[in-house]
Amino acid sequence: MSVAAATALVCALGLSAVPETAYAAPGEPGPTPGGGTGGGSGDRSLEAVRQEVEGLYRKAESATDAYNLAREKQTRQEKSILRIARAVVKAQKEMAGLRKRAGAMARAQYRGGGMPAEARLFLNGDPGDFLDGVTLARKGEKATHGLIGRLARTQVALDRYAESASQEWERLDGSRAKKAAAKKEILRKLARAQRLESRLAKDERERLRRLEEDKARGAQAKWLDTGILRELGGGATARGGRAVDFAKDQLGKDYVWGAVGPTTYDCSGLTQRAWAAAGRAIPRTSQEQWRLLPKVSVKDMRPGDLIIYFRDASHVAMYVGGGAMIHAPRPGRQVTVAGAGSMPILGVVRPDAR
Repeated sequence: MSVAAATALVCALGLSAVPETAYAAPGEPGPTPGGGTGGGSGDRSLEAVRQEVEGLYRKAESATDAYNLAREKQTRQEKSILRIARAVVKAQKEMAGLRKRAGAMARAQYRGGGMPAEARLFLNGDPGDFLDGVTLARKGEKATHGLIGRLARTQVALDRYAESASQEWERLDGSRAKKAAAKKEILRKLARAQRLESRLAKDERERLRRLEEDKARGAQAKWLDTGILRELGGGATARGGRAVDFAKDQLGKDYVWGAVGPTTYDCSGLTQRAWAAAGRAIPRTSQEQWRLLPKVSVKDMRPGDLIIYFRDASHVAMYVGGGAMIHAPRPGRQVTVAGAGSMPILGVVRPDAR
Protein backbone atom coordinates (compact mmCIF):
# COMPACT_ATOMS: atom_id res chain seq x y z
CA MET A 1 0.00 0.00 0.00
CA SER A 2 1.30 3.47 -0.86
CA VAL A 3 2.12 6.11 1.74
CA ALA A 4 -0.71 8.26 0.36
CA ALA A 5 -3.25 5.45 0.85
CA ALA A 6 -1.87 4.73 4.31
CA THR A 7 -2.17 8.39 5.23
CA ALA A 8 -5.75 8.43 4.00
CA LEU A 9 -6.60 5.47 6.25
CA VAL A 10 -4.94 7.05 9.26
CA CYS A 11 -6.79 10.31 8.65
CA ALA A 12 -10.00 8.25 8.57
CA LEU A 13 -9.04 7.07 12.07
CA GLY A 14 -9.04 10.70 13.20
CA LEU A 15 -5.28 11.28 13.37
CA SER A 16 -3.79 14.63 12.51
CA ALA A 17 -2.19 15.17 9.13
CA VAL A 18 -0.20 18.22 10.30
CA PRO A 19 3.52 17.84 9.48
CA GLU A 20 5.72 17.29 12.52
CA THR A 21 7.43 20.44 13.74
CA ALA A 22 9.73 21.09 16.69
CA TYR A 23 8.28 23.55 19.18
CA ALA A 24 10.02 25.16 22.09
CA ALA A 25 8.76 24.65 25.62
CA PRO A 26 7.79 27.78 27.58
CA GLY A 27 10.70 30.13 28.22
CA GLU A 28 12.91 28.35 25.72
CA PRO A 29 14.14 29.53 22.30
CA GLY A 30 12.01 28.69 19.31
CA PRO A 31 13.08 26.62 16.28
CA THR A 32 15.84 28.02 14.15
CA PRO A 33 15.74 27.93 10.33
CA GLY A 34 18.12 24.99 10.47
CA GLY A 35 15.56 22.95 12.37
CA GLY A 36 17.17 23.13 15.83
CA THR A 37 16.64 25.41 18.79
CA GLY A 38 18.86 28.30 19.74
CA GLY A 39 20.47 28.84 23.10
CA GLY A 40 22.90 25.93 23.28
CA SER A 41 22.74 22.16 23.88
CA GLY A 42 20.87 22.55 27.18
CA ASP A 43 17.73 23.87 25.47
CA ARG A 44 14.87 21.50 24.93
CA SER A 45 12.30 21.57 22.13
CA LEU A 46 8.70 20.55 22.52
CA GLU A 47 9.69 17.31 20.80
CA ALA A 48 12.14 16.62 23.62
CA VAL A 49 9.34 17.29 26.10
CA ARG A 50 7.13 14.86 24.17
CA GLN A 51 9.79 12.17 24.28
CA GLU A 52 10.33 12.59 28.01
CA VAL A 53 6.61 12.69 28.81
CA GLU A 54 5.99 9.61 26.66
CA GLY A 55 8.87 7.77 28.34
CA LEU A 56 7.58 8.62 31.82
CA TYR A 57 4.04 7.49 31.01
CA ARG A 58 5.33 4.26 29.49
CA LYS A 59 7.41 3.52 32.57
CA ALA A 60 4.43 4.33 34.77
CA GLU A 61 2.29 1.96 32.70
CA SER A 62 4.86 -0.81 33.14
CA ALA A 63 4.91 -0.12 36.89
CA THR A 64 1.10 -0.21 36.87
CA ASP A 65 1.29 -3.80 35.62
CA ALA A 66 3.57 -4.64 38.55
CA TYR A 67 1.13 -2.92 40.91
CA ASN A 68 -1.91 -4.74 39.51
CA LEU A 69 -0.12 -8.10 39.62
CA ALA A 70 0.93 -7.56 43.24
CA ARG A 71 -2.62 -6.54 44.11
CA GLU A 72 -3.99 -9.73 42.53
CA LYS A 73 -1.46 -11.84 44.42
CA GLN A 74 -2.39 -10.11 47.66
CA THR A 75 -6.08 -10.87 47.08
CA ARG A 76 -5.31 -14.54 46.38
CA GLN A 77 -3.11 -14.80 49.45
CA GLU A 78 -5.76 -13.21 51.66
CA LYS A 79 -8.29 -15.78 50.40
CA SER A 80 -5.79 -18.57 51.01
CA ILE A 81 -5.21 -17.42 54.58
CA LEU A 82 -8.97 -17.31 55.13
CA ARG A 83 -9.30 -20.92 53.88
CA ILE A 84 -6.48 -21.99 56.19
CA ALA A 85 -8.13 -20.25 59.15
CA ARG A 86 -11.42 -22.07 58.49
CA ALA A 87 -9.56 -25.39 58.25
CA VAL A 88 -7.80 -24.67 61.55
CA VAL A 89 -11.12 -23.96 63.30
CA LYS A 90 -12.55 -27.23 61.96
CA ALA A 91 -9.47 -29.20 63.04
CA GLN A 92 -9.50 -27.59 66.48
CA LYS A 93 -13.15 -28.57 66.99
CA GLU A 94 -12.35 -32.14 65.93
CA MET A 95 -9.36 -32.20 68.28
CA ALA A 96 -11.50 -31.00 71.17
CA GLY A 97 -14.05 -33.77 70.49
CA LEU A 98 -11.36 -36.43 70.25
CA ARG A 99 -9.75 -35.32 73.50
CA LYS A 100 -13.16 -35.44 75.19
CA ARG A 101 -13.64 -39.02 74.03
CA ALA A 102 -10.11 -39.95 75.10
CA GLY A 103 -10.82 -38.50 78.56
CA ALA A 104 -14.04 -40.51 78.83
CA MET A 105 -12.17 -43.71 77.99
CA ALA A 106 -9.50 -42.92 80.57
CA ARG A 107 -12.14 -42.30 83.24
CA ALA A 108 -13.87 -45.57 82.38
CA GLN A 109 -10.60 -47.44 82.82
CA TYR A 110 -10.06 -45.68 86.16
CA ARG A 111 -13.49 -46.77 87.38
CA GLY A 112 -12.54 -50.35 86.49
CA GLY A 113 -9.71 -50.18 89.00
CA GLY A 114 -7.09 -49.60 86.40
CA MET A 115 -7.06 -53.32 85.56
CA PRO A 116 -6.58 -54.03 81.86
CA ALA A 117 -9.68 -55.32 80.12
CA GLU A 118 -7.84 -58.52 79.12
CA ALA A 119 -7.13 -59.37 82.77
CA ARG A 120 -10.73 -58.76 83.83
CA LEU A 121 -11.93 -61.08 81.05
CA PHE A 122 -9.53 -63.85 82.13
CA LEU A 123 -10.89 -63.71 85.70
CA ASN A 124 -14.52 -63.93 84.52
CA GLY A 125 -15.95 -67.38 85.42
CA ASP A 126 -18.80 -67.39 82.87
CA PRO A 127 -17.62 -68.75 79.44
CA GLY A 128 -20.45 -66.97 77.60
CA ASP A 129 -19.67 -63.67 79.27
CA PHE A 130 -15.98 -64.29 78.57
CA LEU A 131 -16.58 -64.72 74.80
CA ASP A 132 -18.86 -61.68 74.67
CA GLY A 133 -16.27 -59.74 76.61
CA VAL A 134 -13.49 -60.73 74.18
CA THR A 135 -15.52 -59.34 71.28
CA LEU A 136 -16.24 -56.11 73.14
CA ALA A 137 -12.62 -55.80 74.24
CA ARG A 138 -11.39 -56.18 70.68
CA LYS A 139 -13.84 -53.51 69.54
CA GLY A 140 -12.75 -51.27 72.38
CA GLU A 141 -9.09 -51.81 71.55
CA LYS A 142 -9.75 -51.03 67.90
CA ALA A 143 -11.67 -47.89 68.85
CA THR A 144 -8.82 -46.81 71.15
CA HIS A 145 -6.21 -47.31 68.42
CA GLY A 146 -8.47 -45.47 65.97
CA LEU A 147 -8.92 -42.60 68.40
CA ILE A 148 -5.18 -42.33 68.99
CA GLY A 149 -4.56 -42.38 65.24
CA ARG A 150 -7.13 -39.65 64.60
CA LEU A 151 -5.66 -37.53 67.38
CA ALA A 152 -2.20 -37.86 65.82
CA ARG A 153 -3.44 -37.09 62.30
CA THR A 154 -5.44 -34.09 63.49
CA GLN A 155 -2.42 -32.73 65.32
CA VAL A 156 -0.30 -33.14 62.17
CA ALA A 157 -2.95 -31.28 60.18
CA LEU A 158 -2.99 -28.45 62.72
CA ASP A 159 0.81 -28.18 62.56
CA ARG A 160 0.65 -28.12 58.74
CA TYR A 161 -2.01 -25.42 58.76
CA ALA A 162 0.06 -23.33 61.15
CA GLU A 163 3.11 -23.62 58.86
CA SER A 164 1.04 -22.79 55.76
CA ALA A 165 -0.49 -19.78 57.47
CA SER A 166 2.96 -18.52 58.44
CA GLN A 167 4.22 -18.92 54.86
CA GLU A 168 1.15 -17.19 53.42
CA TRP A 169 1.57 -14.26 55.83
CA GLU A 170 5.18 -13.87 54.69
CA ARG A 171 4.09 -13.91 51.03
CA LEU A 172 1.31 -11.46 51.82
CA ASP A 173 3.76 -9.06 53.45
CA GLY A 174 6.00 -9.37 50.38
CA SER A 175 3.08 -8.65 48.03
CA ARG A 176 2.05 -5.64 50.09
CA ALA A 177 5.60 -4.30 49.98
CA LYS A 178 5.83 -4.81 46.20
CA LYS A 179 2.45 -3.15 45.71
CA ALA A 180 3.47 -0.16 47.82
CA ALA A 181 6.78 0.19 45.97
CA ALA A 182 5.07 -0.08 42.57
CA LYS A 183 2.47 2.50 43.54
CA LYS A 184 5.18 4.89 44.76
CA GLU A 185 7.05 4.48 41.46
CA ILE A 186 3.87 5.08 39.45
CA LEU A 187 2.95 8.23 41.34
CA ARG A 188 6.49 9.58 41.07
CA LYS A 189 6.61 9.14 37.29
CA LEU A 190 3.06 10.39 36.77
CA ALA A 191 3.77 13.47 38.87
CA ARG A 192 6.91 14.28 36.88
CA ALA A 193 5.12 13.83 33.54
CA GLN A 194 2.22 15.99 34.71
CA ARG A 195 4.62 18.70 35.93
CA LEU A 196 6.29 18.78 32.52
CA GLU A 197 2.93 19.13 30.77
CA SER A 198 1.62 21.71 33.23
CA ARG A 199 4.52 24.02 32.39
CA LEU A 200 3.28 24.21 28.81
CA ALA A 201 0.84 26.87 27.72
CA LYS A 202 -2.56 25.72 26.45
CA ASP A 203 -1.62 26.05 22.77
CA GLU A 204 1.65 24.21 23.40
CA ARG A 205 -0.21 21.34 25.09
CA GLU A 206 -2.36 21.10 21.99
CA ARG A 207 0.77 21.04 19.81
CA LEU A 208 2.17 18.33 22.08
CA ARG A 209 -0.96 16.28 21.40
CA ARG A 210 -0.47 16.79 17.66
CA LEU A 211 3.15 15.72 17.91
CA GLU A 212 2.01 12.48 19.55
CA GLU A 213 -0.53 11.95 16.78
CA ASP A 214 2.05 12.72 14.07
CA LYS A 215 4.43 10.14 15.50
CA ALA A 216 1.65 7.55 15.63
CA ARG A 217 0.62 8.43 12.06
CA GLY A 218 4.15 7.90 10.76
CA ALA A 219 4.45 4.52 12.47
CA GLN A 220 1.05 3.44 11.15
CA ALA A 221 1.89 4.48 7.58
CA LYS A 222 5.13 2.49 7.75
CA TRP A 223 3.27 -0.55 9.07
CA LEU A 224 0.61 -0.33 6.35
CA ASP A 225 3.28 0.06 3.66
CA THR A 226 4.33 -3.54 4.40
CA GLY A 227 1.05 -4.64 2.77
CA ILE A 228 -0.25 -6.10 6.02
CA LEU A 229 -3.88 -5.19 5.21
CA ARG A 230 -3.82 -7.54 2.22
CA GLU A 231 -3.11 -10.42 4.62
CA LEU A 232 -5.60 -9.42 7.32
CA GLY A 233 -9.29 -9.93 6.87
CA GLY A 234 -10.53 -12.70 9.16
CA GLY A 235 -13.90 -11.96 10.76
CA ALA A 236 -14.57 -11.81 14.47
CA THR A 237 -16.11 -14.73 16.34
CA ALA A 238 -19.40 -14.15 18.17
CA ARG A 239 -17.50 -13.55 21.41
CA GLY A 240 -14.88 -11.43 19.70
CA GLY A 241 -17.63 -9.29 18.22
CA ARG A 242 -19.18 -8.75 21.65
CA ALA A 243 -15.78 -7.75 23.05
CA VAL A 244 -15.29 -5.25 20.20
CA ASP A 245 -18.78 -3.80 20.74
CA PHE A 246 -18.03 -3.31 24.43
CA ALA A 247 -14.73 -1.57 23.64
CA LYS A 248 -16.48 0.75 21.16
CA ASP A 249 -19.02 1.70 23.83
CA GLN A 250 -16.16 2.95 26.05
CA LEU A 251 -14.79 5.44 23.49
CA GLY A 252 -14.19 8.87 25.02
CA LYS A 253 -13.82 7.64 28.60
CA ASP A 254 -10.76 8.81 30.54
CA TYR A 255 -7.62 6.80 31.15
CA VAL A 256 -6.92 6.36 34.87
CA TRP A 257 -4.12 4.09 36.04
CA GLY A 258 -5.36 0.94 37.78
CA ALA A 259 -8.96 1.55 36.63
CA VAL A 260 -11.19 -1.24 35.32
CA GLY A 261 -14.37 0.72 34.53
CA PRO A 262 -17.12 1.43 34.24
CA THR A 263 -16.27 5.13 33.79
CA THR A 264 -12.45 5.04 33.54
CA TYR A 265 -9.89 2.48 32.38
CA ASP A 266 -6.24 1.72 32.04
CA CYS A 267 -5.15 -0.22 28.96
CA SER A 268 -5.45 -3.76 30.33
CA GLY A 269 -8.47 -2.86 32.45
CA LEU A 270 -10.29 -2.03 29.20
CA THR A 271 -9.36 -5.27 27.44
CA GLN A 272 -10.13 -7.39 30.51
CA ARG A 273 -13.60 -5.85 30.92
CA ALA A 274 -14.34 -6.11 27.20
CA TRP A 275 -13.67 -9.84 27.22
CA ALA A 276 -15.53 -10.29 30.51
CA ALA A 277 -18.54 -8.73 28.76
CA ALA A 278 -18.06 -11.35 26.03
CA GLY A 279 -18.11 -14.14 28.61
CA ARG A 280 -14.40 -14.91 28.80
CA ALA A 281 -12.26 -14.20 31.87
CA ILE A 282 -8.70 -13.10 31.03
CA PRO A 283 -5.76 -11.94 33.19
CA ARG A 284 -5.71 -8.41 34.61
CA THR A 285 -2.40 -7.08 33.28
CA SER A 286 -1.02 -6.70 29.76
CA GLN A 287 2.06 -8.69 30.73
CA GLU A 288 -0.04 -11.57 32.07
CA GLN A 289 -2.32 -11.38 29.04
CA TRP A 290 0.77 -11.76 26.85
CA ARG A 291 2.21 -14.57 28.98
CA LEU A 292 -0.91 -16.67 29.47
CA LEU A 293 -3.22 -16.18 26.48
CA PRO A 294 -2.79 -18.15 23.20
CA LYS A 295 -0.58 -16.33 20.71
CA VAL A 296 -1.36 -15.89 17.01
CA SER A 297 0.57 -14.36 14.12
CA VAL A 298 0.02 -10.66 13.43
CA LYS A 299 -1.04 -11.49 9.87
CA ASP A 300 -3.73 -13.84 11.23
CA MET A 301 -5.25 -11.45 13.75
CA ARG A 302 -8.98 -10.82 13.69
CA PRO A 303 -11.28 -8.35 15.47
CA GLY A 304 -11.33 -9.02 19.21
CA ASP A 305 -7.70 -10.18 19.34
CA LEU A 306 -5.43 -8.27 21.69
CA ILE A 307 -2.32 -6.53 20.39
CA ILE A 308 0.55 -6.40 22.88
CA TYR A 309 2.99 -3.51 22.48
CA PHE A 310 6.62 -2.83 23.41
CA ARG A 311 9.24 -5.37 24.41
CA ASP A 312 8.16 -5.35 28.05
CA ALA A 313 4.50 -6.00 27.09
CA SER A 314 3.55 -2.82 28.92
CA HIS A 315 0.62 -1.81 26.69
CA VAL A 316 -2.34 -3.64 25.18
CA ALA A 317 -5.10 -2.73 22.72
CA MET A 318 -7.99 -4.51 21.00
CA TYR A 319 -7.87 -5.01 17.24
CA VAL A 320 -11.18 -3.93 15.68
CA GLY A 321 -10.45 -4.53 11.98
CA GLY A 322 -9.38 -2.40 9.03
CA GLY A 323 -5.90 -1.87 10.48
CA ALA A 324 -7.32 -0.10 13.55
CA MET A 325 -7.43 -0.79 17.27
CA ILE A 326 -9.12 0.65 20.36
CA HIS A 327 -7.07 1.40 23.46
CA ALA A 328 -6.77 3.52 26.59
CA PRO A 329 -3.55 5.41 25.75
CA ARG A 330 -2.28 7.17 28.91
CA PRO A 331 -3.24 9.64 31.65
CA GLY A 332 -4.70 12.82 30.22
CA ARG A 333 -6.07 10.94 27.22
CA GLN A 334 -9.31 9.09 26.49
CA VAL A 335 -10.21 5.65 25.14
CA THR A 336 -9.80 6.10 21.41
CA VAL A 337 -9.44 4.48 17.98
CA ALA A 338 -5.88 4.45 16.62
CA GLY A 339 -3.76 2.67 14.05
CA ALA A 340 -2.88 -0.88 15.05
CA GLY A 341 0.70 -0.27 13.90
CA SER A 342 1.12 3.10 15.62
CA MET A 343 3.34 1.55 18.32
CA PRO A 344 5.93 -1.25 18.23
CA ILE A 345 4.00 -4.56 18.20
CA LEU A 346 5.35 -7.35 20.40
CA GLY A 347 2.69 -9.84 19.34
CA VAL A 348 -0.98 -10.79 19.28
CA VAL A 349 -3.01 -12.98 21.64
CA ARG A 350 -6.47 -14.50 21.16
CA PRO A 351 -8.65 -14.91 24.27
CA ASP A 352 -11.19 -17.15 22.49
CA ALA A 353 -8.72 -19.46 20.74
CA ARG A 354 -9.99 -23.03 20.58
